[in-house]
Amino acid sequence: QVQLVESGGGLVQAGGSLRLSCAASGRTSSSYAMGWFRQAPGKEREFVATIRGKGGSTYYADSVKGRFTISRDNARNTVYLQMNSLKPEDTAVYYCAAVDLVIVTTTPAAWDYWGQGTQVTVSS
Repeated sequence: QVQLVESGGGLVQAGGSLRLSCAASGRTSSSYAMGWFRQAPGKEREFVATIRGKGGSTYYADSVKGRFTISRDNARNTVYLQMNSLKPEDTAVYYCAAVDLVIVTTTPAAWDYWGQGTQVTVSS
């Protein structure tokens, strides 16, 4: 089992920045792909960004490309999501996820492990 704990959410004005962290424990592996998803009230959970374990290549949703950056520190078993130029439509609960897959997958159902989520609220 893998346990994931997110932190770093909060309230920020439009145009501001936040950095989310996700600490992994348990049967973690640097080969796992790590990802961030988000879910706004009344909407389905959607993909935000992912970073592969091998090679560390990244992939982003079009809505955040150029504003968000995902990174990982395998020595600390931690994944980060740097969010810049935040918009009110970025408001959601952000979830960290992990999966033992090499291919990139943006489908929430394909991911094995999830954190409890952290709230991000962007005011206009």
